Amino acid sequence: MSKGKVYLVGAGPGDPGLMSVVALETLKKADVVVYDRLIAKKILEKIPKKAERLYVGKSSGNHTVTQENIGRILVDKALEGKKVVRLKGGDPFLFGRGGEEAEELVKAGLKFEVIPGITSAIAVPTYAGIPVTHRDYSSSVAIVTGHEKTSKGKVSVDWGKIATAVDTIVVLMGIENLDGITKALLNGGLSGETPAAVIERGTTNQQRTTQGTLKDIARKAVSEKVKPPGVLVVGEVVNLRKDLSWFEGDLK
Repeated sequence: MSKGKVYLVGAGPGDPGLMSVVALETLKKADVVVYDRLIAKKILEKIPKKAERLYVGKSSGNHTVTQENIGRILVDKALEGKKVVRLKGGDPFLFGRGGEEAEELVKAGLKFEVIPGITSAIAVPTYAGIPVTHRDYSSSVAIVTGHEKTSKGKVSVDWGKIATAVDTIVVLMGIENLDGITKALLNGGLSGETPAAVIERGTTNQQRTTQGTLKDIARKAVSEKVKPPGVLVVGEVVNLRKDLSWFEGDLK
């Protein structure tokens, strides 16, 4: 039996219309689809009826399938000669563990392709009227995980250095650690008056934006009962929202 092939596919930030043509065409030809949490229902409806569906979604503290087992599934299904689509939210190579999964495929001697997706790090602020760069306010941007992998208890993100190194900071998967993140940025020297916003379920009809400053955004998020998934944006570009907010689906 000839070996199959694995496609690491980015489904985009939430809105089904933001999935690329290449990604959609690849999905329609799949024999097996291994998919994550938060993939839009309308995207899942594009999966061929004949295709095997395997849900491997993760949420904080709740991993349906371990990362090790996900890699094993991809390898095993491809070795059966099948066309396997690993469907991920956002982009596979931006905090999507796509790099880790690609390494497993290389070890197994399997062919693979990576189909980029629109990342929530840029799309979600855009839908909230916040450009992450702007000639007058921001010439640099850092995209940081708020749910980091640690080794032996050591924190791998140096928030103190990030605080004053760039103009705009975008934090993904940081809602549950918002208080700690904002305090670390303050301790790193970033002004408490720096504009900040949290956008929940960006690019969908459930999008909601909570705006404040670095010193009060964590408190506002609690009072507004902000829930994951969400994106934190910190920087002067947040103030552009009052003029550039365009998405009618935004609830605030």
